[in-house]
Amino acid sequence: MITVVHCWSAPRSRSTALMYSFDCREDCVGIDEPLYREWLIRKGDTVLRPYGQSLIDGTVPEGETNESCWKRELLTLGERIAEVAKKLGPTGVVFCKHMAKHSFLYDFDNECQVENLDLVHRHLLLIRDPVAVLSAWEKAGGVHGNNPTSDEVGVVPLLAIHSKLESRRGNSSHAVVLESDELASDPEGTLSAVCASLGIPYRMSMLSWKSGPKECDGPWAKWWYDSVHKSEGWNRTSTEGGEFQASRRYRTLDMSLMSSLKSSFPAYEYLRQLTTKYANRGPSPKAMYEDPRNEHLLVWIGAPEHGRLFPRSMAGVSPWDSSVQGGDGCWEGLRVYRGKILSLDKHLRRLMRSAKALGYENVHTKEQVTEAIFQTLAANGMRDNAHMRLTLTRGEKYTSSMNPKFNVYGTTLIILPEWKPTEGATTYDNTKGITLISASQRRNSPSTCDSKIHHNNMINNILPKIQANLAGAADAIMLDLEGYVSETNATNIFMVDDEGVLLTPHGDHCLPGITRGTVITLARELGIPCEVRRVSLAEFHAAEEVFTTGTMGELTPVTMIDGRVIGSGRRGEITKRLQEAYRALPERPGWATDIPPFAEE
Repeated sequence: MITVVHCWSAPRSRSTALMYSFDCREDCVGIDEPLYREWLIRKGDTVLRPYGQSLIDGTVPEGETNESCWKRELLTLGERIAEVAKKLGPTGVVFCKHMAKHSFLYDFDNECQVENLDLVHRHLLLIRDPVAVLSAWEKAGGVHGNNPTSDEVGVVPLLAIHSKLESRRGNSSHAVVLESDELASDPEGTLSAVCASLGIPYRMSMLSWKSGPKECDGPWAKWWYDSVHKSEGWNRTSTEGGEFQASRRYRTLDMSLMSSLKSSFPAYEYLRQLTTKYANRGPSPKAMYEDPRNEHLLVWIGAPEHGRLFPRSMAGVSPWDSSVQGGDGCWEGLRVYRGKILSLDKHLRRLMRSAKALGYENVHTKEQVTEAIFQTLAANGMRDNAHMRLTLTRGEKYTSSMNPKFNVYGTTLIILPEWKPTEGATTYDNTKGITLISASQRRNSPSTCDSKIHHNNMINNILPKIQANLAGAADAIMLDLEGYVSETNATNIFMVDDEGVLLTPHGDHCLPGITRGTVITLARELGIPCEVRRVSLAEFHAAEEVFTTGTMGELTPVTMIDGRVIGSGRRGEITKRLQEAYRALPERPGWATDIPPFAEE
């Protein structure tokens, strides 16, 4: 079987070096841009090249001696492949280097076959950051002009090629996407992985070649290939050096090319996420996501009247957003139960109070936030067993600064939905319970950063969480400045003393959580005596029951604090009664908001 590799790329993407890399294999022959001549014919006078007419006519320009190099350009792509394939015999590789802008000339539905030979066609999309492509454009501007369109930059046509291949072949035979910089940083590993993806064996000979012109070069080589001709392989250069390698070159982007960059970048970002390097940037999705649906979510981001849904992998806020510049934001967590959102109105009113206390201007209205929530839930098909994190930032600035006067676009709303059970790998065990330690950090007071504002300045919480992680505990109890218990790094906290009284710290140094308030209400309904007062750490150590409360994890029993077993070391009866009452709340009138029906069309 002969494998025909069609490598589609943009200019300045190391495609010629990759052709040389394949051509160095004993079982491979490279073909340099076999659609170029036809492309020039189609473009006519709109594209000028110093060798253009000679290439179209197949005539040898004055001063050129390699007549066969020019004559072979008169052959069609199919004829070129057939000519080379017959020389290779029954097995081998034909490497066809193509420019992406030539792809409209390729028949993806009827790829050429050669009589008595078994050909299989594979497609490789070689991408490169359009910033790097355009920054280097001036170097060859004398040949192809200094006003490149997104078509010239190539990444938009590459996305079109990918779309054609996916629609024709489905996911079982997709194109291989390769980031050009991977070749420069790890040539052996990258080439080995590419060969495996293409279904051909890797050869060590692919790492190096002799400097100078090559037999596979197109007749235009002397106008384009000066740098790569000086190279001797991926990791070696001749004394004059080769530009395609992983060397540092600091170039300035001509701002007149910004339009081409902006139109190219979305396509590049999409294709980049299909590369092996991107897929391997962290643990596998199977290892990370308790629910596999969380890999592909739609999240809401945007200013008032400008928000919309984004795929998870493409979501992001501006680096000029206040949440990035200064942690300037407030947030809420919401839970979805059986077609309802619990305590939605309370959460949104608290969000608006936080925004007002922070002095936000041009803020999303409560109605706008509610509409965005419903759209997000509908898009993800979420009606149960889901959690949402709402973040409202001061918004995008027009310059880097902590000064709110530079925020002129309105607040930024971010809604992150997830399929997240109340008990699981990312929450707590509400039956067996959890272990806590006491943190060395104190909970900040209203004199520093008031927790009544549900703000994003959470380093005060994150440092104790790191302590808990290192100690093998679920969370850490934080004390106030006078040594009384405030809350944990993530939740409010309750205890039951030996007289059956439910105690929880007052809200001076903690966020008086909505779930905390709900539990106090439920306790009174159930006839459980409840007090809100200062509670010491020693009282928690000696408690009969302890549990934490929060929207994400509901009510979670605590069985050990700082090595002290709490009560019997198991979930207590009062904790269990309150858990059962809490779980019934979504069906009780006035406690939850119905999610509208999702349209089927």
